[in-house]
Amino acid sequence: MAADAAGTRYIFVTGGVVSSLGKGIAAASLGALLEARGLSVSVIKLDPYLNVDAGTMSPFQHGEVYVTRDGAETDLDLGHYERFLKTRTSRLSNFTTGQIYNNVINKERRGDYLGGTVQVIPHITDEIKRCILQGGEGADICLVEIGGTVGDIESLPFLEAIRQFSWDVGRENVLYVHVTLVPYIHTADELKTKPSQHSVMKLREIGIQPDVLLCRCDRPLPPEIKAKLALFCNVEEEAVVNARDVDFIYEVPLAFHEEGLDGILTRKLAIRTPSPELDDWRAIVEVLRKPETQTTIAIVGKYVELKESYKSLSEALTHGGIGNLARVDLEWVDAEEIEAGGPETLLRDAHGILVPGGFGARGVEGKIQAIRYARERKVPFFGICLGMQCAVIEFARNLCRMEGANSTEFDPASPHPVIDLMPDQQADGDKGGTMRLGAYPCELGEGTMARDIYGNPAVRERHRHRYEVNNEWRERLEEFGLVLSGLSPDGRLVEIIELPPHQHPWYLAGQFHPEFRSSPRVPHPLFQSFVSAALKTKGELFS
Repeated sequence: MAADAAGTRYIFVTGGVVSSLGKGIAAASLGALLEARGLSVSVIKLDPYLNVDAGTMSPFQHGEVYVTRDGAETDLDLGHYERFLKTRTSRLSNFTTGQIYNNVINKERRGDYLGGTVQVIPHITDEIKRCILQGGEGADICLVEIGGTVGDIESLPFLEAIRQFSWDVGRENVLYVHVTLVPYIHTADELKTKPSQHSVMKLREIGIQPDVLLCRCDRPLPPEIKAKLALFCNVEEEAVVNARDVDFIYEVPLAFHEEGLDGILTRKLAIRTPSPELDDWRAIVEVLRKPETQTTIAIVGKYVELKESYKSLSEALTHGGIGNLARVDLEWVDAEEIEAGGPETLLRDAHGILVPGGFGARGVEGKIQAIRYARERKVPFFGICLGMQCAVIEFARNLCRMEGANSTEFDPASPHPVIDLMPDQQADGDKGGTMRLGAYPCELGEGTMARDIYGNPAVRERHRHRYEVNNEWRERLEEFGLVLSGLSPDGRLVEIIELPPHQHPWYLAGQFHPEFRSSPRVPHPLFQSFVSAALKTKGELFS
């Protein structure tokens, strides 16, 4: 049921005390609860960094770069939004300080400000508000997460903008939700409220009074602690919500519902809705708590020191497990360690091997060794983006007898450049936003494993790459048995490769990132099938 009154309501989510409190999961869970009450929800992430987008940022610094359908390279929190919500994000769902200032400077250069002095207030804050209004248009609820921590100098223009926002659209149409920390001090055997008090005090100095406190803690908040926080932070006692640690992130919507948070939000926004439908979340959590079986998947990557670099990937494997009523245990394997010591020891316990994307030559030979191991030992193999390119290189070297086969990204002088830039691509110039980005169509060959898994003759998947399979070598690869099972509609680009079932039980790789389309409620078919194959392999190993 839509909101009773016309217009969009806005919920702003801020964070205090320390970073990494889980504002993204909190915002996504709020959205999931409101969707479960029949409301339409849009979500926006405002990031304080000066980069125009996340595309040029190192995975070690900022984790995964998430890609939307329309090709925006964004913060990884947008992945959380899409996994928890039915709504899809877009270029209008993530704005950075770099983007905001770039927009304002471009307007100034065009003369849009008619010679006026361009300042943070009102020009930067007006641009931020314009982006919020644009991103929330048409939705019952627009959730806006502010990156960073209250007190950071970088966040101030965004906080000032959302302070002004309540005057623009009416305070009754705006809620401020503050995620804060209530630490437990073991030596004193006490939960401490002072960090949260100071965080809210800083927020109030800016002119924002939070309506709801989400208090991160590792145990339930006693009533006296809630009462103390309510008194000192000027928040209703019922709106001091215990955001306790849970075993699985997909429990968070249920935990918030138990705290009555969705009812608090709808009451404060004067929206009448039916009770939320949460059976799907309960079913997901039930599988996670009591899986019927288990399998182990090895992820052979370049950025395994920071697991957030593969956030959507690890979640998609969890979803594949949910689709099979199974738990998926992940083994993170550094590709460079395989280069140093070989794959046999590091991969011997894996029931499936996944080689994900990445950029640059570091660790590539280790990925290629892992793929050869999977192919020769008949271990289910799934390659994604660079993982597919490495699979083509491995096949060319070891089955097509093309010595020195490589990608021109790693060896420009390779005698067999089976992976190369397309002729119309430019290798020079700016790096940001110059790759093949966003959702593109792929046609699946009849009788292929890919078509059988998808159950459709054509699909659309999201890309983030520059290099492609070199068409000059396609005939040679097919001659030796590589199946090019997915192609672009014009036939120019190889999207999926596989080996036939009589050669390998499950061997498939795609040039795209299917993990960006997976969710716990609708696991991506490739991940569900891959996990199923790994479970079968485990059964054969122990039968």
